[in-house]
Amino acid sequence: MVEAPIIATGMAARLRSQWDRDEGLGQNHNAVKFLGQDYTSLRDQCLRSGRLFEDNLFPCEATSLGFKELGPRSSKTYGVRWMRPTEFCKRPEFIVDGATRTDICQGALGDCWLLAAIASLTLNDDLLRRVVPQGQNFGSGYAGIFHFQFWQFGEWVDVVIDDRLPVKDGKLLFVHSAEGTEFWSALLEKAYAKLNGCYEALSGGSTSEGFEDFTGGVTEMYELGKAPSDLFSIISRAVERGSLLGCSIDISDSGDMEAVTFKKLVKGHAYSVTGVHEVMYRGNKTKLVRVRNPWGEVEWTGAWSDNAREWDSVDPSDRSRLQNRSEDGEFWMSFSDFLREFSRLEICNLTADALQNSQLKKWSTSLYQGEWRRGSTAGGCRNFPTSFWLNPQFKIALQHPDSPSKPDCSFLVALMQKDRRKKRREGQDMETIGFAVYEVKPIEHRGQSGVHLKRDFFLSHASSARSELFINLREVSSRLRLPVGEYIIVPSTFEPNKEADFVLRVFSEKPALDNRIDSAEQCFPPFAQQNRFCSYFKTHIFLTCVSLFGLCFHCFVCSLIAISFFLHVFALPPQTIFRDYDYDKSGTMSSYEMRMALESAGFKLTNHLFQLIILRYTEADMSVDFDNFVTCLVRLETMFSESRHCAPSVC
Repeated sequence: MVEAPIIATGMAARLRSQWDRDEGLGQNHNAVKFLGQDYTSLRDQCLRSGRLFEDNLFPCEATSLGFKELGPRSSKTYGVRWMRPTEFCKRPEFIVDGATRTDICQGALGDCWLLAAIASLTLNDDLLRRVVPQGQNFGSGYAGIFHFQFWQFGEWVDVVIDDRLPVKDGKLLFVHSAEGTEFWSALLEKAYAKLNGCYEALSGGSTSEGFEDFTGGVTEMYELGKAPSDLFSIISRAVERGSLLGCSIDISDSGDMEAVTFKKLVKGHAYSVTGVHEVMYRGNKTKLVRVRNPWGEVEWTGAWSDNAREWDSVDPSDRSRLQNRSEDGEFWMSFSDFLREFSRLEICNLTADALQNSQLKKWSTSLYQGEWRRGSTAGGCRNFPTSFWLNPQFKIALQHPDSPSKPDCSFLVALMQKDRRKKRREGQDMETIGFAVYEVKPIEHRGQSGVHLKRDFFLSHASSARSELFINLREVSSRLRLPVGEYIIVPSTFEPNKEADFVLRVFSEKPALDNRIDSAEQCFPPFAQQNRFCSYFKTHIFLTCVSLFGLCFHCFVCSLIAISFFLHVFALPPQTIFRDYDYDKSGTMSSYEMRMALESAGFKLTNHLFQLIILRYTEADMSVDFDNFVTCLVRLETMFSESRHCAPSVC
């Protein structure tokens, strides 16, 4: 009972947060202050007091390093001290002569995926300035405080840190610059660790994750064993546009991780693709790809490597411009060798540009927040037909074909699970996720919003498209092409009852009318208009609903009154509905049967509201008995009755 006001406050905060975002909060120029810390005011306080900033929200303690391999009793963290660059470097600099790829050398943390993304970021000054705000240094105005900005699930956040870094034996424990005097990359890594809970949370990952958190873009993956014929052209255009590119070599077992091949490539390791070029070699055009190892060393020794003989047969002007003989981790290789040696290429499109042809195309973008919750909205994949229909559903209308000669509509769907790295400390990691797309053919559903398709629909209709894989990556994305029409996107975890929050993004070449089926507007009266005043009214009604669900209602007498009330209001008695939807005749309803029963009684519920009902009325095994079912019906009718009665005087 005591939880209801807390939930209500959370719902009110969620709506207030949405209003702020509608007014521009969360954009790069107006980033959300992570954990409420404001860089400018904190820096000014430090300058006035003459004390260097100490961040008590990411303290210099063992818990900020990690929880297992970097935990308090780990040999890797024994003897670690937290020191400011001014304490172990004579003349520390934030950035010297611009940020470059050699500023990023990997330390004792398995975050090569992140460092490969940072290295790619240095190739685009505009992108870099968005992540690394200008005006920070160790000179005038230094106060031991720095800040960085990252894209997180639809919004930009500004992360404040102090400059105390993990040091062991007088050297930085993690990322460092080749010269040892530049610290922007080490401080950036610390800010990202704070965002994700600790340094160890950054161990292992996909380069695309870093790409997207630095740009807000969307990543496409190419399996190089079945690369499209125009992949070199795709890479060239992506480099020209400032897209971020990464590549890696698959491993067959854990023993292969970071194993070095005969020609000095590292398996299971994330590399950056930093350039492409064509040169004349012995009378023929040869395609070259430039790749960088974030270790800052260990380079390819095959054809076109730093000291390879192939360079002797290249025009001197090209050779002087391209050949690099230093051991800095960066090297050239032929495109054919690149396809043969590497397994996967990731390209982060900054604005989801179409890559099929040379014409740059802007895509329209839609973003939806969602969640999977046990017993209510975590229905699992199509392999679980009983519960699959309960997953969140999103509706899009593809109305404009790509061209008269191409009647289909191109669009890209990207499903991203949220905040999973933070949960590693609790023993959790990425869920296995994917999505399916269904055409809405029944005429009664066409042109409508607020329609949640039921189990029978999915039992009798095949998907029109789906994600290529269900996989335990942070994001799954697929480029799709479908005929004009209306479609439902159903994101899910592979197994039911797996809980997670997610973001669904849809990018389309032409504007696509899209409506969220599980819109929060569904539980409010239709007369509520889209303005701030009416939004306050809707907040009041929703909080009233939450309070009602928190009341105690277990008295037998009250149950009798509830049944009488139900018979007075509704045509069908509660026992009839209960019996009809207790499909297995167990005497109780599952949470899935419960939703169908409530809808048969005339209640169209949002996922959020249904989640509250499940939390309040189900037992530990997610079952609902008859008394709780009747009580729930009465509460719902009371809520909607109140909304109908108070609406005219409010709006």
